[in-house]
Amino acid sequence: MTPRSFLFVPGDSEKKLVRARDAGADALILDLEDSVAPARKIRARDMVATALQASALPEAHGPQAWVRINPLDEGGIADLAGVVRQGLAGIMIPKIGGVADVIRLGHYLDVMEAHQGLPVGSIQILPVATETPRAPFGLAGFSDAVLPRLLGLTWGAEDLSTALGASTNRDETGEFAFTYRMVRSMCLMAAKAAGVEPIETLYADFRDADGLLASCAKAAREGFTGRIAIHPAQVAGINQAFTPSEADLAHARRVVEAFAAQPDVGTVGLDGKMVDIPHLKQANLVLARHEAFAGRS
Repeated sequence: MTPRSFLFVPGDSEKKLVRARDAGADALILDLEDSVAPARKIRARDMVATALQASALPEAHGPQAWVRINPLDEGGIADLAGVVRQGLAGIMIPKIGGVADVIRLGHYLDVMEAHQGLPVGSIQILPVATETPRAPFGLAGFSDAVLPRLLGLTWGAEDLSTALGASTNRDETGEFAFTYRMVRSMCLMAAKAAGVEPIETLYADFRDADGLLASCAKAAREGFTGRIAIHPAQVAGINQAFTPSEADLAHARRVVEAFAAQPDVGTVGLDGKMVDIPHLKQANLVLARHEAFAGRS
Protein backbone atom coordinates (compact mmCIF):
# COMPACT_ATOMS: atom_id res chain seq x y z
CA MET A 1 0.00 0.00 0.00
CA THR A 2 1.36 3.42 -0.96
CA PRO A 3 0.69 5.82 1.93
CA ARG A 4 -1.62 8.79 1.49
CA SER A 5 -0.42 10.52 4.66
CA PHE A 6 3.12 10.77 6.03
CA LEU A 7 3.12 12.27 9.53
CA PHE A 8 6.35 13.83 10.78
CA VAL A 9 7.21 12.96 14.39
CA PRO A 10 10.22 14.48 16.20
CA GLY A 11 12.54 11.59 16.95
CA ASP A 12 13.57 12.98 20.34
CA SER A 13 10.06 13.10 21.84
CA GLU A 14 9.01 9.83 23.43
CA LYS A 15 5.53 11.22 24.11
CA LYS A 16 4.98 12.16 20.47
CA LEU A 17 6.43 8.87 19.22
CA VAL A 18 3.86 6.97 21.26
CA ARG A 19 0.90 9.24 20.50
CA ALA A 20 1.58 9.41 16.77
CA ARG A 21 0.65 5.78 16.18
CA ASP A 22 -2.99 6.60 16.94
CA ALA A 23 -3.21 9.58 14.58
CA GLY A 24 -4.51 7.49 11.66
CA ALA A 25 -1.59 8.22 9.35
CA ASP A 26 -0.61 5.61 6.79
CA ALA A 27 3.05 6.27 7.55
CA LEU A 28 5.02 7.94 10.33
CA ILE A 29 8.26 9.73 9.51
CA LEU A 30 10.37 9.58 12.65
CA ASP A 31 12.51 12.65 12.20
CA LEU A 32 16.21 12.90 12.96
CA GLU A 33 16.78 16.06 10.94
CA ASP A 34 15.16 19.49 11.11
CA SER A 35 12.82 18.94 14.08
CA VAL A 36 15.69 17.81 16.32
CA ALA A 37 18.16 20.24 17.88
CA PRO A 38 21.83 19.51 17.06
CA ALA A 39 22.62 18.67 20.66
CA ARG A 40 19.90 15.98 20.71
CA LYS A 41 20.67 14.24 17.40
CA ILE A 42 22.36 11.20 18.95
CA ARG A 43 19.66 10.93 21.62
CA ALA A 44 16.97 11.05 18.94
CA ARG A 45 18.69 8.32 16.93
CA ASP A 46 18.78 6.05 19.97
CA MET A 47 15.12 6.75 20.78
CA VAL A 48 13.99 5.96 17.24
CA ALA A 49 16.02 2.76 17.20
CA THR A 50 14.46 1.71 20.50
CA ALA A 51 10.97 2.48 19.25
CA LEU A 52 11.52 0.33 16.17
CA GLN A 53 13.13 -2.51 18.09
CA ALA A 54 10.47 -2.55 20.81
CA SER A 55 7.68 -2.56 18.21
CA ALA A 56 6.28 0.61 19.74
CA LEU A 57 5.00 1.24 16.24
CA PRO A 58 2.56 -1.60 15.44
CA GLU A 59 3.18 -3.50 12.23
CA ALA A 60 -0.21 -5.13 11.61
CA HIS A 61 -2.87 -2.67 10.47
CA GLY A 62 -0.81 0.21 11.78
CA PRO A 63 1.28 2.92 10.18
CA GLN A 64 4.43 2.21 8.28
CA ALA A 65 7.56 3.35 10.11
CA TRP A 66 9.83 5.65 8.12
CA VAL A 67 12.85 7.64 9.30
CA ARG A 68 14.08 10.95 7.94
CA ILE A 69 17.82 10.83 8.32
CA ASN A 70 20.19 13.75 8.15
CA PRO A 71 22.01 14.40 4.85
CA LEU A 72 24.46 11.59 4.18
CA ASP A 73 27.56 13.71 4.79
CA GLU A 74 26.05 15.39 7.86
CA GLY A 75 25.38 12.39 10.08
CA GLY A 76 23.09 10.45 7.77
CA ILE A 77 25.32 7.38 7.55
CA ALA A 78 25.43 7.09 11.33
CA ASP A 79 21.66 7.51 11.38
CA LEU A 80 21.29 4.59 8.98
CA ALA A 81 23.56 2.39 11.08
CA GLY A 82 21.36 3.11 14.08
CA VAL A 83 17.89 2.65 12.58
CA VAL A 84 18.12 0.00 9.86
CA ARG A 85 16.38 -2.93 11.51
CA GLN A 86 13.21 -5.02 11.39
CA GLY A 87 10.10 -2.84 11.18
CA LEU A 88 11.64 -0.01 9.17
CA ALA A 89 9.62 0.54 6.01
CA GLY A 90 11.58 3.36 4.44
CA ILE A 91 14.10 6.16 4.61
CA MET A 92 13.39 9.77 3.72
CA ILE A 93 16.58 11.46 2.56
CA PRO A 94 16.66 15.28 2.65
CA LYS A 95 18.60 17.87 0.69
CA ILE A 96 19.74 15.62 -2.11
CA GLY A 97 21.76 16.97 -5.00
CA GLY A 98 20.29 14.49 -7.47
CA VAL A 99 19.94 10.84 -8.39
CA ALA A 100 23.50 10.02 -7.32
CA ASP A 101 22.61 10.58 -3.66
CA VAL A 102 19.70 8.15 -3.91
CA ILE A 103 21.90 5.54 -5.59
CA ARG A 104 24.49 6.00 -2.84
CA LEU A 105 21.84 5.57 -0.16
CA GLY A 106 20.65 2.40 -1.87
CA HIS A 107 24.16 0.92 -1.71
CA TYR A 108 24.39 1.66 2.01
CA LEU A 109 21.00 0.03 2.57
CA ASP A 110 22.09 -3.08 0.64
CA VAL A 111 24.94 -3.61 3.10
CA MET A 112 23.00 -2.73 6.24
CA GLU A 113 20.02 -4.92 5.37
CA ALA A 114 22.34 -7.85 4.76
CA HIS A 115 24.09 -7.19 8.07
CA GLN A 116 20.73 -7.13 9.90
CA GLY A 117 19.45 -10.26 8.16
CA LEU A 118 16.72 -8.32 6.35
CA PRO A 119 15.65 -9.02 2.76
CA VAL A 120 17.90 -6.89 0.59
CA GLY A 121 15.80 -4.23 -1.12
CA SER A 122 13.01 -4.27 1.45
CA ILE A 123 13.52 -0.70 2.72
CA GLN A 124 12.14 1.96 0.40
CA ILE A 125 13.40 5.49 -0.26
CA LEU A 126 11.54 8.81 -0.48
CA PRO A 127 13.83 11.75 -1.36
CA VAL A 128 12.98 15.38 -0.69
CA ALA A 129 14.05 16.27 -4.18
CA THR A 130 14.06 20.08 -4.39
CA GLU A 131 15.71 21.48 -1.26
CA THR A 132 18.98 22.60 -2.85
CA PRO A 133 19.51 24.94 -5.82
CA ARG A 134 21.21 22.11 -7.71
CA ALA A 135 18.52 19.47 -7.17
CA PRO A 136 15.77 20.69 -9.55
CA PHE A 137 18.19 20.52 -12.49
CA GLY A 138 18.70 16.81 -11.87
CA LEU A 139 15.07 15.77 -11.55
CA ALA A 140 14.96 14.47 -15.11
CA GLY A 141 17.57 11.89 -14.15
CA PHE A 142 14.98 9.96 -12.14
CA SER A 143 13.19 8.94 -15.33
CA ASP A 144 16.28 7.06 -16.58
CA ALA A 145 17.80 5.70 -13.37
CA VAL A 146 17.13 2.15 -12.16
CA LEU A 147 16.00 2.71 -8.56
CA PRO A 148 13.94 -0.27 -7.37
CA ARG A 149 13.76 1.11 -3.83
CA LEU A 150 12.27 4.44 -4.91
CA LEU A 151 8.72 4.83 -3.57
CA GLY A 152 8.23 8.36 -4.80
CA LEU A 153 9.46 11.94 -4.83
CA THR A 154 8.43 14.82 -2.64
CA TRP A 155 9.45 18.44 -2.68
CA GLY A 156 10.17 21.15 -0.14
CA ALA A 157 10.03 24.93 -0.21
CA GLU A 158 11.39 25.94 3.18
CA ASP A 159 14.97 24.74 2.85
CA LEU A 160 15.10 25.81 -0.78
CA SER A 161 14.14 29.38 0.07
CA THR A 162 16.84 29.42 2.74
CA ALA A 163 19.39 28.10 0.25
CA LEU A 164 18.39 30.80 -2.23
CA GLY A 165 18.64 33.55 0.37
CA ALA A 166 14.98 34.44 -0.13
CA SER A 167 13.11 36.35 2.56
CA THR A 168 9.99 34.34 1.77
CA ASN A 169 8.78 31.61 -0.59
CA ARG A 170 5.36 33.31 -1.00
CA ASP A 171 4.12 35.94 -3.40
CA GLU A 172 1.91 38.93 -2.63
CA THR A 173 -1.24 36.74 -2.74
CA GLY A 174 0.08 34.35 -0.11
CA GLU A 175 0.57 31.52 -2.62
CA PHE A 176 3.92 29.95 -3.43
CA ALA A 177 6.02 32.25 -5.60
CA PHE A 178 6.83 31.20 -9.17
CA THR A 179 10.14 29.52 -8.34
CA TYR A 180 8.48 27.15 -5.88
CA ARG A 181 5.48 26.44 -8.09
CA MET A 182 7.96 25.58 -10.84
CA VAL A 183 9.92 23.05 -8.78
CA ARG A 184 6.65 21.57 -7.51
CA SER A 185 5.54 20.90 -11.08
CA MET A 186 8.97 19.53 -11.96
CA CYS A 187 8.80 17.13 -9.02
CA LEU A 188 5.34 15.95 -10.07
CA MET A 189 6.46 15.28 -13.64
CA ALA A 190 9.72 13.63 -12.57
CA ALA A 191 7.83 11.24 -10.31
CA LYS A 192 5.37 10.34 -13.05
CA ALA A 193 8.19 9.90 -15.57
CA ALA A 194 9.94 7.56 -13.14
CA GLY A 195 6.76 5.60 -12.47
CA VAL A 196 6.74 6.42 -8.75
CA GLU A 197 4.46 8.38 -6.40
CA PRO A 198 4.43 12.19 -6.31
CA ILE A 199 3.95 13.29 -2.69
CA GLU A 200 2.82 16.84 -1.96
CA THR A 201 4.80 18.94 0.49
CA LEU A 202 3.55 20.00 3.91
CA TYR A 203 0.81 22.56 4.62
CA ALA A 204 2.30 24.81 7.27
CA ASP A 205 -0.83 26.11 9.04
CA PHE A 206 -2.07 23.02 10.89
CA ARG A 207 -4.99 25.00 12.33
CA ASP A 208 -6.41 25.81 8.88
CA ALA A 209 -8.42 22.67 8.17
CA ASP A 210 -10.40 24.20 5.30
CA GLY A 211 -7.27 25.52 3.62
CA LEU A 212 -5.61 22.13 3.96
CA LEU A 213 -8.56 20.34 2.37
CA ALA A 214 -8.68 22.78 -0.53
CA SER A 215 -4.95 22.50 -1.09
CA CYS A 216 -5.06 18.69 -0.94
CA ALA A 217 -7.99 18.54 -3.35
CA LYS A 218 -6.03 20.67 -5.80
CA ALA A 219 -2.96 18.46 -5.44
CA ALA A 220 -5.00 15.29 -5.96
CA ARG A 221 -6.59 16.73 -9.12
CA GLU A 222 -3.12 17.47 -10.48
CA GLY A 223 -1.88 13.92 -9.87
CA PHE A 224 -0.25 13.92 -6.44
CA THR A 225 -1.13 10.77 -4.50
CA GLY A 226 -0.29 11.70 -0.91
CA ARG A 227 0.97 14.44 1.37
CA ILE A 228 3.29 15.21 4.25
CA ALA A 229 1.61 16.14 7.56
CA ILE A 230 3.29 18.10 10.32
CA HIS A 231 0.53 17.69 12.94
CA PRO A 232 -1.86 14.85 13.79
CA ALA A 233 -4.79 17.20 13.17
CA GLN A 234 -3.92 17.21 9.45
CA VAL A 235 -4.00 13.45 8.92
CA ALA A 236 -7.75 12.91 8.53
CA GLY A 237 -8.07 15.67 5.94
CA ILE A 238 -5.13 14.34 3.93
CA ASN A 239 -6.50 10.80 3.98
CA GLN A 240 -9.90 12.05 2.87
CA ALA A 241 -8.53 14.11 0.00
CA PHE A 242 -6.33 11.36 -1.41
CA THR A 243 -8.94 8.61 -1.16
CA PRO A 244 -11.44 8.34 -4.07
CA SER A 245 -14.83 9.76 -3.13
CA GLU A 246 -18.10 7.88 -3.64
CA ALA A 247 -18.76 10.05 -6.69
CA ASP A 248 -15.32 9.19 -8.09
CA LEU A 249 -15.96 5.49 -7.54
CA ALA A 250 -19.40 5.59 -9.10
CA HIS A 251 -18.09 7.30 -12.22
CA ALA A 252 -15.10 4.95 -12.48
CA ARG A 253 -17.34 1.91 -12.26
CA ARG A 254 -19.61 3.25 -14.97
CA VAL A 255 -16.62 3.85 -17.27
CA VAL A 256 -15.34 0.32 -16.71
CA GLU A 257 -18.80 -1.15 -17.25
CA ALA A 258 -19.30 0.83 -20.45
CA PHE A 259 -16.10 -0.55 -21.96
CA ALA A 260 -16.85 -4.06 -20.69
CA ALA A 261 -20.15 -3.94 -22.56
CA GLN A 262 -18.31 -3.05 -25.80
CA PRO A 263 -14.91 -4.76 -25.54
CA ASP A 264 -14.00 -4.25 -29.20
CA VAL A 265 -14.24 -0.44 -29.27
CA GLY A 266 -11.80 2.26 -28.23
CA THR A 267 -14.37 4.94 -27.42
CA VAL A 268 -17.80 4.80 -25.82
CA GLY A 269 -20.50 7.34 -25.13
CA LEU A 270 -21.24 8.19 -21.50
CA ASP A 271 -23.54 10.99 -20.36
CA GLY A 272 -23.36 12.64 -23.76
CA LYS A 273 -19.55 12.63 -23.83
CA MET A 274 -17.04 10.45 -25.64
CA VAL A 275 -14.83 8.43 -23.31
CA ASP A 276 -11.67 6.74 -24.61
CA ILE A 277 -8.93 4.41 -23.41
CA PRO A 278 -7.09 7.00 -21.23
CA HIS A 279 -10.35 7.48 -19.32
CA LEU A 280 -10.58 3.71 -18.84
CA LYS A 281 -7.03 3.60 -17.49
CA GLN A 282 -7.83 6.43 -15.07
CA ALA A 283 -10.99 4.66 -13.95
CA ASN A 284 -9.04 1.50 -13.20
CA LEU A 285 -6.51 3.53 -11.20
CA VAL A 286 -9.33 5.02 -9.12
CA LEU A 287 -10.77 1.57 -8.40
CA ALA A 288 -7.35 0.16 -7.52
CA ARG A 289 -6.69 3.07 -5.17
CA HIS A 290 -10.04 2.54 -3.47
CA GLU A 291 -9.27 -1.15 -3.00
CA ALA A 292 -5.85 -0.36 -1.52
CA PHE A 293 -7.35 1.84 1.20
CA ALA A 294 -10.61 -0.05 1.83
CA GLY A 295 -11.08 -0.57 5.53
CA ARG A 296 -8.75 2.21 6.63
CA SER A 297 -10.13 5.27 8.32
